[in-house]
Amino acid sequence: MIRGHDRAIGQFLSAWTSRRLHHAWLLAGPKGVGKASFARAAAAKVLSDAAGPAADAGLDVASEHPTARLLAAGSHPDFRLLERLERPTGGLARNISVDQVRSLGSLLSVTPSLSSWRAIVIDSADDLEASAANALLKMLEEPPANTLFFLVSHAPGRLLPTIRSRCRRLDFGRLDDEVMTSLLTHSIPGESSHKIDRLVEFGQGSMRRAMDISTLDLEPLESEALAIMREGDPDNARRSRLAGALGGKASAERYAAFLELIPGLVAREAVGLEGVARGRALDAYAKARETVALAPRLSLDAAATVFQLGGILASVALKP
Repeated sequence: MIRGHDRAIGQFLSAWTSRRLHHAWLLAGPKGVGKASFARAAAAKVLSDAAGPAADAGLDVASEHPTARLLAAGSHPDFRLLERLERPTGGLARNISVDQVRSLGSLLSVTPSLSSWRAIVIDSADDLEASAANALLKMLEEPPANTLFFLVSHAPGRLLPTIRSRCRRLDFGRLDDEVMTSLLTHSIPGESSHKIDRLVEFGQGSMRRAMDISTLDLEPLESEALAIMREGDPDNARRSRLAGALGGKASAERYAAFLELIPGLVAREAVGLEGVARGRALDAYAKARETVALAPRLSLDAAATVFQLGGILASVALKP
């Protein structure tokens, strides 16, 4: 069930019911708020309705529906999901490759198998390498009939303008506290209400972030980062502890999640500051965003990157 995005659901269902829907949908908003889940649900809705018997009026498709079963098994012939692939050496590839996009040709060149419709989800379009984005653009320019593209994007402004112009945009905001509480309570059965409240606070409207904090034990790291911003780190001890905790190969997933949360953490801190202090925080935010964007692309050393981020965080605490 998709929660907290009634407007987006209503807009899509209205278009689908009338069959007056755009061939490409750009699902834009922060990470972890449900865009990819919406894309999969919308694809399931289209494919199940088209194959019959008709699904419910809403976006949900019963798990026992044949279409839902095929999608869950990853074997639906009229559906494709493009995402970063696992590397032989471990971890995910940096980008969605042009070969992955070109592989869609085998789907688009034949008649759909189970109905007259096809659906493609790209999670996320931000991860397309330049040649892959250009290859996708050609498909969006001349789409086959009854083919829907769902492009998940956390930063739509970075996509090619020509791709954006060929999509209908649906905006997804951060989830409110009530929805977050409900989803977390369902996702982590038996967890105390106090811990759920803390996850809601740290999650800042993102289920993905809240779940990362819970499963990857990011709360102590986030608390340490906040302490550096508020109290400084004159002897480098705090940033050294962070670097030590995240520098090993075994911490790769935790390190990646930590990188994602830092810019938002700095932005949240900036909101509560004024004058020169806010200016320092905004400068730190810009530097943190640049650092976390470059680190994965350049395969920078994790410990060194975290130590550098610690210095950026410490700059917020400098006295005017």
